[in-house]
Amino acid sequence: MTRERQQIPMDNDPTAGKSSNAQPVQAAARAVRARFSLRRGFAAVAADLVLALATLLVLFGLFMGWQAWLTARQASASQELIRAKQDVAQQIALIVADKRAQVVRALTQPALIAQLAANDDPQTRAAASQSIKAEVKDADAVTLYSAQLNEVLHGNLQRFGYARAAQLMSALSDDDVGPAQSPAAKTLSFAGPITGPDGKVLAYATVDFRDSPLRVALHSAQVSSGRLDLRQSNKSGDIVLDSVGESDLSTADDPGVPVEHSLFRVASAPPSFWLPITQSFVTALVLALVTFLVGIALLWARPRLRARLGGAPLMDEPALADMLAAAPPPTKQQETTVKPAAQKEATAAMDAHDDPVPDHGIFRAYDIRGVVGQTLTEGVARQLGRAIGSAVRDKELTEIVVGRDGRLSGPMLSGALIEGLRAAGVDVIDIGAVPTPVSYFAAFQLNAGSCVSVTGSHNPPDYNGFKVVIGGETLAEDAIQDLYQRIVEGRFSEGHGSVRQYDITGEYIERIASDIQTGRALKVVVDCGNGIAGETAPGVVHAIGCEPIPLYCEVDGNFPNHHPDPSEPKNLADLILTVKKTGADIGLAFDGDGDRLGVVTKDGEIIYPDRVLMLFAQDVLTRNPGATILYDVKCTGHLQPLILKAGGSPLMWKTGHSLIKAKMKETGAQLAGEMSGHFFFRERWYGFDDGVYAAARLLEILADDPEGRTPEQIFATLPKGVSTPELHIPMQEGQNHPFIARFRERAQFDGARLTTIDGLRADWPDGWGLVRASNTTPVLVLRFDADNAEALKRIQDAFRAQLLACDNTLTLPF
Repeated sequence: MTRERQQIPMDNDPTAGKSSNAQPVQAAARAVRARFSLRRGFAAVAADLVLALATLLVLFGLFMGWQAWLTARQASASQELIRAKQDVAQQIALIVADKRAQVVRALTQPALIAQLAANDDPQTRAAASQSIKAEVKDADAVTLYSAQLNEVLHGNLQRFGYARAAQLMSALSDDDVGPAQSPAAKTLSFAGPITGPDGKVLAYATVDFRDSPLRVALHSAQVSSGRLDLRQSNKSGDIVLDSVGESDLSTADDPGVPVEHSLFRVASAPPSFWLPITQSFVTALVLALVTFLVGIALLWARPRLRARLGGAPLMDEPALADMLAAAPPPTKQQETTVKPAAQKEATAAMDAHDDPVPDHGIFRAYDIRGVVGQTLTEGVARQLGRAIGSAVRDKELTEIVVGRDGRLSGPMLSGALIEGLRAAGVDVIDIGAVPTPVSYFAAFQLNAGSCVSVTGSHNPPDYNGFKVVIGGETLAEDAIQDLYQRIVEGRFSEGHGSVRQYDITGEYIERIASDIQTGRALKVVVDCGNGIAGETAPGVVHAIGCEPIPLYCEVDGNFPNHHPDPSEPKNLADLILTVKKTGADIGLAFDGDGDRLGVVTKDGEIIYPDRVLMLFAQDVLTRNPGATILYDVKCTGHLQPLILKAGGSPLMWKTGHSLIKAKMKETGAQLAGEMSGHFFFRERWYGFDDGVYAAARLLEILADDPEGRTPEQIFATLPKGVSTPELHIPMQEGQNHPFIARFRERAQFDGARLTTIDGLRADWPDGWGLVRASNTTPVLVLRFDADNAEALKRIQDAFRAQLLACDNTLTLPF
């Protein structure tokens, strides 16, 4: 008997034991569940959007409520500060008026005037000072000076005080007691003339008080928030004498309330609240109420909206953490960094170079300079690029401008330099062959902040070098030595910088012409000595409205006509001849990289740079009274009194474009100049030395003279003595600085004021002499200047004796 085998359905068989008629029902059920899930999901999303919007509106409403409170508080504090400022200014004005009235009465005493008219000597002035002090209540010090102010014009200004000198020089143009000011710490001072019955000045007086009454008036102000300053505005950039309130605020932008008969003003800074987004209290309050109420309404309506859309109750919503946990984890991919082929090649090329450590001697005081093919090679330039690039990276900068002058070695050295900069990870903007000042300009214009100019300046054709700016600072002295140490120690950054070319010359010319347009078209001979200034100088002269006559403006690194150094009179011979032959109004000369300027008149007179600086100083001080004017130790002694008389503050400093720029930054000077022909304008320009821009400013002054005078007539108004050009004594490499150290120790100049900030300068009342060590070549640099030939000879004789006493083997050029 055969037994039929029964089939038993398996648990894991989804179709086992089910009728085929159930399949349509299951499909319909799945469709219903899908539609319900979609509707429920839409409801959840809509409800979440409403929740987000409501929350934002509530928060914004609270924020605007806070803003309304801020606005009200700020308005109240600001009004309180304004009232306090006006009250303090009024109190200080009363104090100044009282002190000034006492000084005026004391200086006009008949007995005092008779005493000084009878005898004008130091003893009489000292006695008169005591009588004035007895007459003026609370006077702390009274000093009388000669009618010629010899104490200022021939004194040591560092000991005398620049502020005091400026105060007295301004009194020269006053018929009465001048404005109250503070020439020294915690001092309230007045200066004025003492005049005789005939109007002749018998003496000048300064009367000083303690300034404590002014400080008491300031600190009595009720300042709950914000800041009040007592400021003085007789210097370039106001100085703060005292302050009350929040110390982290600045009042520099507030014109303040001026104090009559003084250089003082009381300025304020608003409280340091968070600034409200609206200054209207009503607007802020309305926005706060509306947005807050709308947000609350949306929160109330959210569950009802969800129910109406068919969503699940809020308690059934899955938690965000559950939703994230249910999501599949992302796939982790391996990152692969692929170097571009060009970068790999650049790295391989750098690794292949075994560049030697450069000669330490090329790292000078304010630039890097050497002989091409000897101390300066491609390898040195490449190493220098890596060092500069690493210094740029250390300052968290990423970009640098590179330009070069017209020397034949420029492309080779520039290319190697760029290679090194890129290897340090710095992006390079290559602006090609341009004057050095155009490289400086490009660093500003292109927001790079850093630049390198490959230039040999005025040196012979076989020289070249590098002038470096990093982060707006021109490298000098220790900063340049640090580049050498980086190379020695191998402290280099690594990276793969890019390079791009950029033509900046048009923007440079346009920037100058947009600010300077001459009133009449002067005819100007432009001698560039075949240097790189030929690329821009004629164009700038034409763009500002003058007529250029080019002379040796074709760029040629061999310098076939004459050496491009306008500080040497022999290099100006062709320019003088051309000015005379063409009937030009003036002649201008530039050095090899365009950062220095030389000037000659149609009469053939060389206007030395220190006299050109006098003209610039007078012009700048008309718009910036009290500004600091810098000049180097080689400039004429006539500069100091001229700057003081024009209302400025003269300051002598070391020679060197990097050193001058650093001092300008430190002091805020508006103008600086060197005897070598470097001129630095901060007013209307960027503060770097630029021979072409200086030429444009000079042409502006000459062409726009209100009296219509010729250039010769204008220059004739400037003080002029008998002077020598720069004189040089050649020495062995490295011997000039030790010689100066010995000379400072041994030299003695009776009756002279000695200045030793850079070499040794001896000033007498009728002239001066200087000897210093050059920082660029192994020579001693000398210059002499005096009121007349006799004084000049006496000063030269004194220096001759002292120089030969220090080294009797010297061959002197005078």
